[in-house]
Amino acid sequence: MKIPFNWKPGQLKARLAALIYAMSLAPALTVAQTYPVKPIRLVCPFPAGGAVDISSRAIAQEFSKSMGTPVTVDNRPGAGGNIGSQEVVRAPADGYTLLMTSSAIQAINPYLYNKMGFDPSRDLQPISVLVALNNVLVVHPSLKINSVADVLAQARAQPGAMNFASSGSGTSIHMSGEMFKSMTGVNLVHIPYKGSSPALTDLMGGQVMMMFDNIPSSMPHIKSGKLRAIATTGAKRDPSLPDLPTIAESGVSGYEASVWFGLMAPLGLPKEILSKLTAEVNKATKSADYVHRMNEQGFIVLGTSPEQMAQMNRDELTRWGPIVKASGAKAD
Repeated sequence: MKIPFNWKPGQLKARLAALIYAMSLAPALTVAQTYPVKPIRLVCPFPAGGAVDISSRAIAQEFSKSMGTPVTVDNRPGAGGNIGSQEVVRAPADGYTLLMTSSAIQAINPYLYNKMGFDPSRDLQPISVLVALNNVLVVHPSLKINSVADVLAQARAQPGAMNFASSGSGTSIHMSGEMFKSMTGVNLVHIPYKGSSPALTDLMGGQVMMMFDNIPSSMPHIKSGKLRAIATTGAKRDPSLPDLPTIAESGVSGYEASVWFGLMAPLGLPKEILSKLTAEVNKATKSADYVHRMNEQGFIVLGTSPEQMAQMNRDELTRWGPIVKASGAKAD
């Protein structure tokens, strides 16, 4: 840099400081402008076929189109989502490994597992809550059960004879059943599976009696008549099943159980990459095609900021803690 002879010492110092600051921004600007330069791996910590997997593949498709690089879904199931989540915690914080988490991983697992191996609220960087959904109480169509009142009557007449399947101990599907048991005082036997798909397979085969399943994974089977829908678990009727009452409407006052799925990354993600990913989420969740496809499958599209997602984590911990403790459920 050629220094004019008429510059004073103070002017020279100010110009040098500005130059140094501009140089310090260069790496960050380069990262933001070039990312991504290779495929992105989106870890789904649950098996293929369930609602988390459906949501993962939908956003991966959107990202692949808009970011110009392949975004592949890598299913890493086990331990209620802990195995896949821990793999992301240990991955480089470079934006090329992301996690599709759930409110169950964030807020139920910390109470369910004595040793998770990580803290989902502290060891992962929130990006955005993508979708929320309610669960639906479904039964095998051979059962003479058409309402929540029928479930309660049969459960009270034959304590311990009725069972419900879940996608695994501690999942929102399991806890929806535990909440139902706690609020009604009935004795239902919990039968955990390794994912929603195998649980649904056995439910449709008559090996188990009912399930508080995520709406997206049960919807095709409800439409085909392979399962009978009894009630949904939200505070109000679900837009995808508007003629179906809620469990609260059906006589269990105050019952409400829902779940959300969202993107997280390893802690330490550069803020420039975080900003780009957040912008991509905003673009996807405002896409008419994406919203239509997700709504059709029973998802409620959200799209939040990282700060809003962090607050939702805190809210879920407060809500689910007492329920898990009251259930006495432990997964270790």
